[in-house]
Formats: sequence, C-alpha cells, structure tokens
Amino acid sequence: MMLFLHYGEYCYLNCKKKVSFLENPILPNIRNIKISNEIFANFAYLHRYGQIFYYIPNMKPKELPRTSPINSSFSVHHHQLPHFLNVWHYHKECELVYIEKSTGTKFIGDGMGRFRPGDLVLIGSLLPHLWLNDKIHFERNNMQAEAWVIHFNIDCFGHEFFNVPELYLLRQLLEEAKVGLKILGNNKPQIIAMLKKLSTQDGLEKVMSLLKILNLIAQSTHKPQSSLSFINEYPKSNSKLDKVYAYMLKNFNHGIGLNDVADHVCMNASAFSRFFKKATNKSFISFLIELRIGFACKIMLEDNYKTIAEVCYESGFNNLSNFNKQFKKITGKSPMEYVVSHSHNVVDQK
Repeated sequence: MMLFLHYGEYCYLNCKKKVSFLENPILPNIRNIKISNEIFANFAYLHRYGQIFYYIPNMKPKELPRTSPINSSFSVHHHQLPHFLNVWHYHKECELVYIEKSTGTKFIGDGMGRFRPGDLVLIGSLLPHLWLNDKIHFERNNMQAEAWVIHFNIDCFGHEFFNVPELYLLRQLLEEAKVGLKILGNNKPQIIAMLKKLSTQDGLEKVMSLLKILNLIAQSTHKPQSSLSFINEYPKSNSKLDKVYAYMLKNFNHGIGLNDVADHVCMNASAFSRFFKKATNKSFISFLIELRIGFACKIMLEDNYKTIAEVCYESGFNNLSNFNKQFKKITGKSPMEYVVSHSHNVVDQK
C-alpha cells in the first residue's frame, strides 16, 4: 500500500511497493496515523524543497504521451475536473500549465511545493511530474480543479526549427525548462491571456501565438522547480548511494557518524566524504543534520504529546541547545514556533 501523509507543509510518501497514485491518493484522518521508525526508514529518497525535506517515492514514472489533435502540431486543453490526474508521469512533449482553480502539492523532478490559482509553470520534455490536489478534492463532490494546458513537441515545427539564430532565446528557454520553470514577472498576465485564446485559434495564427508565448516566457523571470542533479542522474541509479541512503534512513537517530557509513559501503572516511559531497552537493554532516530535523518535524506533529527534549534525543541529537540551533537554521523557526504554525497539536515545552 502507498502511504501519503500531509502535515502542513510536510509530505511523506512511503512506496515500499510500486503502486499507482490512483490506488490510494490520500488517506482520511491522516493526523491520527502513527509512523514507526521502521516505516520511516523505508522511504526511498530524500530530496530538498527550499529549507524543507520531503520524501519522493522510489517509483518509475509512467509514460503518458500527449497526442495532438488531427491537423494540429500541438494541443491546447481547458481541464475542469474534480481533481487533476494523480499519476507520477512524464511525456516527450513540453507542458505549459496555468492553474485557474484548486490547490495542492506539485511534484516536478526532485522538487516539491504547493500550487495554487495563478501558478504558471513550463515543464520540459521527459521531466516526471504530478499535480496532486488537496484531500478535500477527494472528499467532496462539489470541488473543481481547473487548468489550461499546452502540450507541444520540441520538434513539432521541424527538427532544426529552434536551432536558427533568431530563435536563440527560445532554444535556451527549452533547455532551461528541463528542470521545470515557474513563470513570474510582468509578462505573466499577457501570457495567460494568450494561452486561453489559443484554444479558439487555428492555422498560422495559432502557431504564431505559441511562439509569441514562448518568447514572452523567455523574457520573463523564472524559478527552477527541480535540480540539475536530478536531470543528470535520471533515470540512472547509483547503487552505492542508494545503499548509503538506506543505511542512514535506518540509523540516523542512533548516533551514527561518517566512519560508520563509510565502513558500511567499504570506503575509507576521506574517500567517502568526497564521494558523498559530489553525489549530493552537500557534506555528510549537513545531510545527516537535515535528515534528523526532518524527522523531528514529523514526530512533533503527531498526536502523542512530546517535550522538545524528547524530540531532540529521539531524532538523534544529544544536545538540546544544538538541536534548537540547527532546527531554527533549517526551518527558520524555533521548535515551538514550528509546532504552533504547522499543527493543531500541542507540544509541551519543559
């Protein structure tokens, strides 16, 4: 079974078995579910969103080709549904999405965050993604998720079309879109208006409008939605790094150190330190601390009341002062501030 838990800004996915998001998109009354360390250790991958860590399923995305209508080189759709498609998927076509209505959690590559009305995102070719609506969309019959979407193949106008000098900016945009781009800036309202109008156009007018939209996006401010390391590694795997992740997720709160993990993968400490830094773009100790803080956030929002000191030691820290310091450094809040802003539960400060 797939377990999806949403605590405020935190999402935890346990995909011990390879299952579809359609099988169990979200569980009701999730705040009452208890998560053991054993289950927590089965989370497959650890990825970062801003200053917050999330767990992404170790599950192959499904390929869902987006075919264009007859006599059209690309497609434009206006979706009005109870909720968006709950499938972790990818396709060869690039995707430009404008969220008109509904909220939820977006998964793009190894990035994750909230989506809301007004969001405009360009997703590059073959980049896995998922738009997961909030649980209210699965509990009520009167909810609606609305979006305008363009799917276009980079080669839809010819294999060399974007390679001409005059289209350098568009070629650069499509390259940057490989990590997904959230569109910001003053051009955004015009882009949205043109996107909506596309569904009523045809022929040369439709083609020219798409190119104008891409040109406006290229001149706009964008925010990457995934990391280059994900693109460089996907769909490759690193068995040694997987072994490191598994060991750390199982033992992070048991006082492990760099030497312990290095021994586990049969490497000396200095070689392992270099390997880990290159593979994750952060030091081993930074990764370990952030992993412990992520776990601390989880247990602080469970129903059973804990003191800050209990959370500290259960997460693998042996010094309360250091725990408070690291917690604020990573989350931007003190432990008590975090609990107040993210949960209905109460944690006693003793």
